[in-house]
Amino acid sequence: MAGGLAKSVDTRTSAFMDTPVIFDRKAVRRHRDRAARRLDGIMPVLDITADLLLDRLDDMVRSFSAVLDIGGRGAISSRLGARGIATTSMDLSSSLVTRSEGMRVCADAEWLPFAPHSFDLVIANLSLHWVNDLPGVFAQIRHVLRPDGLFLASMPILPTLRPLRTALEAAELAVCDGVSPRVSPFPTQQSCAQLMQRAGFALPVIDTECLDLRYRSLSALMADLRAAGETNALTQRTRTIPPRMMFPAAAAELEKQGADSFAMPLHMAVLSGWAPAPTQPVPLQPGQFQHSLHDALNPQEPTA
Repeated sequence: MAGGLAKSVDTRTSAFMDTPVIFDRKAVRRHRDRAARRLDGIMPVLDITADLLLDRLDDMVRSFSAVLDIGGRGAISSRLGARGIATTSMDLSSSLVTRSEGMRVCADAEWLPFAPHSFDLVIANLSLHWVNDLPGVFAQIRHVLRPDGLFLASMPILPTLRPLRTALEAAELAVCDGVSPRVSPFPTQQSCAQLMQRAGFALPVIDTECLDLRYRSLSALMADLRAAGETNALTQRTRTIPPRMMFPAAAAELEKQGADSFAMPLHMAVLSGWAPAPTQPVPLQPGQFQHSLHDALNPQEPTA
């Protein structure tokens, strides 16, 4: 029923599979539940990334009738609605998915509860980097796409949050005997391309975008991360309260840039790929070319 909230599968992990459990999915859900109350503070960033992603659709002549939005936090479904495209929105958090329009499903992206060939477009805007089994999720997305359906996603990639990681590690080493994992690992652009190829997407394209974000204080950065549901959910995270002097020391490390603010750019990979279909163009095999590269690069002058 349109506009309703459907409860689907509960949060599960990949513990019974061969996939390492890097992220605590229950913690990810709790963080996203809390973020639902604070999301307005970071909506400008989500709006920009949604526009960057959906600009790819404006360059296409085909239309889409059945769309799945994974973790769009309302930014994707509203823009698709303005284009007249009905959308099914899905999120791990029942509180966060209510910010989306149209059909809403509370489910875990690690276990997509949809039949094969249910959608002709799947979009994931900054929502898949907390997944343990990314190759498996990409394969599931291709499975729920119809032949010649489009997968469009953005993912934070390295070196996102590297200055924060460096500052926290330096501060913790200064006041403690060791370092605890506090910042999520991110993929690289190359690993995103490998994921698309491994999942079997046709005609994959990987672009990069960068948002130049700046903060006046470490507390402002941490507030934005909490508002986005992006705080530490690593399974190996420490459960103890950080030392009192750790965060002032980390703030001092970040402020060494010497200005009244420090840079914390968001580096993103923008991924697009198609579910295979017989109608798609395929590259020619060796020996099938009709014209040589030499002739193309060295055209002969017309004779008088």
